[in-house]
Amino acid sequence: MGSYVPSTMEERQAMLQAMGLSSVDELYDAIPSSVKLQGPLQIPEGLSEMEVRSKMEKLAGKNKVFPTVFRGAGAYRHYIPSIVKYIPTKEEFVTSYTPYQAEISQGVLQAIFEYQTDMCQLMDMPVSNASVYDGATAAAEGAAMCRERKRTKTLVSATAQPDTIQVMETYCQAANTELVIVPEKDGKTDKEALKELLDDTTACFYVQQPNYYGLFEDCEELGQIVHEKGAKYIMGCNPIALGVMATPGQCGADVATAEGQPLGMPLAYGGPYLGIMTCSEKMMRKIPGRIVGETTDAEGNRAFVLTLQAREQHIRREKASSNICSNQALCALTASVYLAAMGPNGLRNVANLCLSKAHYAAQQISAIPGFEMVYQGEFFHEFVTSCPVCPQKVMQALEEKGILGGLPLTGDKKGQILWCVTEMNTKEEIDTLVETLKEVAGK
Repeated sequence: MGSYVPSTMEERQAMLQAMGLSSVDELYDAIPSSVKLQGPLQIPEGLSEMEVRSKMEKLAGKNKVFPTVFRGAGAYRHYIPSIVKYIPTKEEFVTSYTPYQAEISQGVLQAIFEYQTDMCQLMDMPVSNASVYDGATAAAEGAAMCRERKRTKTLVSATAQPDTIQVMETYCQAANTELVIVPEKDGKTDKEALKELLDDTTACFYVQQPNYYGLFEDCEELGQIVHEKGAKYIMGCNPIALGVMATPGQCGADVATAEGQPLGMPLAYGGPYLGIMTCSEKMMRKIPGRIVGETTDAEGNRAFVLTLQAREQHIRREKASSNICSNQALCALTASVYLAAMGPNGLRNVANLCLSKAHYAAQQISAIPGFEMVYQGEFFHEFVTSCPVCPQKVMQALEEKGILGGLPLTGDKKGQILWCVTEMNTKEEIDTLVETLKEVAGK
């Protein structure tokens, strides 16, 4: 059986020559040789369905699912009402890929339109797109849409999610633009350092609220500092925390992004998740991806269409600020169903439960000798403590009791633990955690 190769050897050589390369292998020089395949693939013979099922069940049995979790750091365990799992799995939603033809995709387009409306209300921003891949992508795309001809530098707070910073660095490197980290001070953005780093080449500043250490940043003041220098202001938010904190709209954000996973999506081994993107009306024509708009058809009936997409995304791609032309429709629908099921009061209650339980846990843990709070600022549902013994020893002791402990931090934060408490954690679970920490610290 032959294979179809769309280009001839001569054409491939011509393309390589145009790129200044001598072989196809040179295209992959950026990939470390240690992770490249050496030699032919060693693929075993095929198995029957029954044999495959048996093998996969044994592999799945190696996973450890903890009944009690005190770890967040960007992905959070929240209660998901049954209806949130039921509605998005209905056949008409699962099988719909993408709304290329508006005439026969009205249901999907309406679902996206409702999602956009929810995000605008949640973030207190006038414009939302149909979503992007995840929170880190949303932050990076937000920075890209703020770049102008003379303003290309991106400032990012050191207190943002490390994974988000890495993705933003990748985007900036690909666009041949500069990314500068604004130092932290006492677990929050150093405002004086931000003032010094802002200049006429700065396109935007990104801050996370609450930040990676769980602390609430002074976002309104940060926004004023950024705008005084003529740069754009981007806020990355925890959507659950928006139930109790000032919104990006209130803080003067030009672009507001979020990781939508807490809105009804399980941890799911890391995905798929949801990138929420909203912006001010002035930034509307720069927002990437899709926007679904409401209109009327030839007979005057309510109808939905894709609108306001930059033509560069499709035609002059090298001039586009973004080439994202897709969206996470199923995850976006899940977020909409979650918000509809919870309602404003439900979301506020979840946020308050996270807040109160986390503060109870912090109070109990910090009362144990050696487990002092590292930062004294106001926090949401995550906080950092010191640890008097090796953090891995603590994690092992907790695992023996079916508890996934907090995240041991690294680098200059080594010896500290980032804890997370949500509405899913009961008082009994917190008390068991505290007793276990006392036992470990006393040994």
